[in-house]
Amino acid sequence: MTPTAVAPTVASPAPRARTRVPHKRAIAFFVVPFGVLFALFYLLPIGTAVWRSTQVVEREGTFGPPREVFGGLTQYREVLANDAFWSSIGRVLLFGVVQVPVMLGLALVLALLLDSPLVRGRRFFRLAFFAPYAVPGVVAAIMWGFLYSPNLSPFRDVTQAVDLLSADLVLWSMANVVTWVFVGYNMLIIYSSLLAIPAEVYEAARLDGASQLRIAWSIKIPLAMPAIILTAVFSIIGTLQLLAEPLVFRTFSTAVTSTYTPNLLVYTTASVPNQPLAAAFSVVLALATCVLSFTFLRLTQRRAFQ
Repeated sequence: MTPTAVAPTVASPAPRARTRVPHKRAIAFFVVPFGVLFALFYLLPIGTAVWRSTQVVEREGTFGPPREVFGGLTQYREVLANDAFWSSIGRVLLFGVVQVPVMLGLALVLALLLDSPLVRGRRFFRLAFFAPYAVPGVVAAIMWGFLYSPNLSPFRDVTQAVDLLSADLVLWSMANVVTWVFVGYNMLIIYSSLLAIPAEVYEAARLDGASQLRIAWSIKIPLAMPAIILTAVFSIIGTLQLLAEPLVFRTFSTAVTSTYTPNLLVYTTASVPNQPLAAAFSVVLALATCVLSFTFLRLTQRRAFQ
């Protein structure tokens, strides 16, 4: 009789003991304040805007008091049928396609210059490039509005020959203001990423005979690409939220209407007042911003891994 082989028994792994998290109270002490502020100033406003966008205003008779009732997607149908809203979206997209690459290109060049060993006075130039960002956007728009105005500008020969506040040029005049304000901010983000590159990488490149231009093109820019992508996402979001510059430029130019940008349209609609419709505009604009930013991130990440 052939003996039957006995299969070896495999001992089942012992269940892992639950890891005890130390300092739970300390963690809660730091997390709870953030959670409360996040809920109050982020989640609650978003929820309120979504809820208000589902309301419609009704009146009893012609001059009756207004009251808000649930209207479902009525406000969103008005948003989708509003030509002025989609025209403003197209206008800021054109603004972003031109202004954002120019601004980020200047920020990258300034960051590379500050990181170059051939440049002297880095602290002074770093502060000088960043200084415009310390100027509030409204103040910057007023200042540049006076410079553009043919009757108020100290450069009257230029502003009277070329109307920078005309319907054809006012968008690019605002683009100049945004670029002037935010180049230094983006430059500082990119410059910080350049400072994080190990010095040994540069030493190896110099030993191989690479010039400063070659090091910048082949080493610095690729390694700083995550920071450049981050600044691009911030710029895309800021472009769709353009408000301060067109709001101020309305006082200088008749070409800037109350529906010139999406946020200006929301501001005007809420001032009528028609807050449910303004909330619907805001929700659609937020969704468009999320889709555009997410699409840009996916495209850049896919290209980075190819």
